[in-house]
Amino acid sequence: MSASTRQIEALAATIADKIYIDVAKWHLYLGDANLHTPLAEAFFPELEARSISEAKVEAILQHTSISLGAGRTTIPLRDLIPQSTQSDLYDLLVDFQHEL
Repeated sequence: MSASTRQIEALAATIADKIYIDVAKWHLYLGDANLHTPLAEAFFPELEARSISEAKVEAILQHTSISLGAGRTTIPLRDLIPQSTQSDLYDLLVDFQHEL
């Protein structure tokens, strides 16, 4: 297993337990929704390049489509994560970037 694979797994584990989507005041953590690993893989190149920003976080969340109702509709992940949790995600990513 390469170093970057281990780092992506570590990032995914952190995202899994701390970041959630909010549906009707019900919090579904990204680990339970199996979204933590694809999201970590999407963010990792930005972290390696030391170019993470709030705008890039928002763009990645906007381009991550979530299928609802067995595929009847699709919504950007950005629309499911509360703003405060999105800020927590950005802070988490900045901290992770400093550790690389």
